[in-house]
Amino acid sequence: MPLPQENLYTSADYWSLPEGQRAELIDGKLYNMAPPNRMHQKLVSKFVNRIETHIAEHHGGCEVYPAPFAVNLDASDKIWIEPDLSVICDKQKLTDRGCKGAPDWIIEIVSPSSIRMDYSVKLFKYRTAGVREYWIVNPMKQTVQTYSFEGSEDAGHYSFEDEVCAAVLEGFTVRISDLLEGF
Repeated sequence: MPLPQENLYTSADYWSLPEGQRAELIDGKLYNMAPPNRMHQKLVSKFVNRIETHIAEHHGGCEVYPAPFAVNLDASDKIWIEPDLSVICDKQKLTDRGCKGAPDWIIEIVSPSSIRMDYSVKLFKYRTAGVREYWIVNPMKQTVQTYSFEGSEDAGHYSFEDEVCAAVLEGFTVRISDLLEGF
């Protein structure tokens, strides 16, 4: 008697999802994504504004994209993700469908349903795919975990009251509590 085969999905399955259904394809498995809450969306919006302003003021060439924005992380047929924020500095990676290859900087805002995915699965995938910098912003614990995967790898742990510096965008700093002022 043969062992049951696990169903593996591909890019075709990902792009065939019904309009409005959000999911990520990781190693041939589809993971449904829960709708984000208000604080999550506020953080994404404030981050996008702050990063775009910094890029414009410093005449940078990077672009920032909030979810939903498809990232074909390792340009394979089995990984399509939707990071909360993707900063891409190599415009040759941008396609009509999203980003083909690893963004330079990814920020994920943790929700109760994404803890395991953000802190373990995505951390590993982002590191091995060539993402240069990864931030995990956790509103429940009011912490930011940063990872720089360039040169001698580095990690940092911050509270929302700390000023956090980005490695990818020179001179960019942010205090998460400032982003949530008035929330």
